[in-house]
Amino acid sequence: MKQQFEDILPGPESGPSAPVRQLDDQEVADYLRNNPDFFKAHADIMSEIVAPERWTGDGVVDMQRFMLDRRTSEIDELRNCAQEVIETSRSNMSTQTRTHAAVLAAVTASGFEHLVRIIADDWPFLLDVDVVTIGFEPHHAPDLRLQNSDVRQLDTGDVDFFIGKAQDICLYREFTDDGKVFGSGAGLVQSAAIARVRPCIKSPVGLLALGSRGNVFHPGQGSELIGFLVRVLESLIHREMEKPE
Repeated sequence: MKQQFEDILPGPESGPSAPVRQLDDQEVADYLRNNPDFFKAHADIMSEIVAPERWTGDGVVDMQRFMLDRRTSEIDELRNCAQEVIETSRSNMSTQTRTHAAVLAAVTASGFEHLVRIIADDWPFLLDVDVVTIGFEPHHAPDLRLQNSDVRQLDTGDVDFFIGKAQDICLYREFTDDGKVFGSGAGLVQSAAIARVRPCIKSPVGLLALGSRGNVFHPGQGSELIGFLVRVLESLIHREMEKPE
């Protein structure tokens, strides 16, 4: 018959003022012997148990101890992975919400100049970065609207230089800028995300640059939301540049 744990504890008749009796090793051992499935029903306790090492002196390894240690390690790894997934999911939800807010702000622009102001003034706050800029390379038919103090004037080939010819987005853990990309905010930027703004008939190739003084961007990081953001911006720019000056 299984022994109830309460059977070896002092009963209520001892009174609330009675001193609490500590169980000795023999009583705990007797209880466990009478309840062999205790750890089966309370498996979580095993990760906190210090099991004895057995060494017979004949070179035989205690496989039971080895398997228990490995199981404990696996449980800890799973717990850490679960926590990382939760934190990543929260971060992704926050980033997605911020991206949507930036897009909604951009689509309210009443013209190209207004769009540029939203990018320079509102997007850093909405996207939780320090600096946001756009820049364009020279075009065969220059448009005066691109001669804006908030639009970076790039040299031919700069977009491919900063992003790479075979890709549309490049993430930098450390980005060194002389002011060509981030202008007066270059000194603040440590990490950066640079995305290609593809050209149309009346708009040259350009880039969108997000800069942060922290370690926000790094290679290998997911860039889907940045890609979505720059594609929306690209469409808005093309729409505005198709309009007469």
